[in-house]
Amino acid sequence: MRVPLDCLDSLTTRETKMSVDALDARILDLFAAEPRVGVLEASRRLGVARGTIQARLDRLQREGVVRGWGPAIDTTAIGYPVTAFATLQIEQGTGHTAVAEALAGIPEVLEVHTITGAEDLWCRLVARSNADLQRVIDQVVVVQGIQRASTVIALAEQIPHRVLPLVHAATRG
Repeated sequence: MRVPLDCLDSLTTRETKMSVDALDARILDLFAAEPRVGVLEASRRLGVARGTIQARLDRLQREGVVRGWGPAIDTTAIGYPVTAFATLQIEQGTGHTAVAEALAGIPEVLEVHTITGAEDLWCRLVARSNADLQRVIDQVVVVQGIQRASTVIALAEQIPHRVLPLVHAATRG
């Protein structure tokens, strides 16, 4: 198992727990369902002062619970219906940061994570077709420092990316 030391540092700093209570969960539920609702309307619907809603949103964002307010984009709707997952093995001594920075230059690479196990990085990729996926994989494997790649194609999305059930579990302790 090859886990870079700087990766371990980021794991320990992310373990800092921020308390999220039932009101935070209600606010997050509302803004997840209706991102354009606005603070005034949210305060009306939740029966909480506008200043309280604003202060809670500011705190959630400042503490890193809310990472952004942008729209959730469906890759299929913009012409990328193929999703694949690749695990990458990188050269010893190369480091994951340089490889990840190079992968960030490929638009079809949606996310990259350092992982444990036989491989070093996990990537979520999208493509216009299976043939186009080959083009994307070819761009990935020529990145300096990548030794080997293994790719699987997703057939269907069973559970989309979600976090709200986790927010509710966190409020229960």
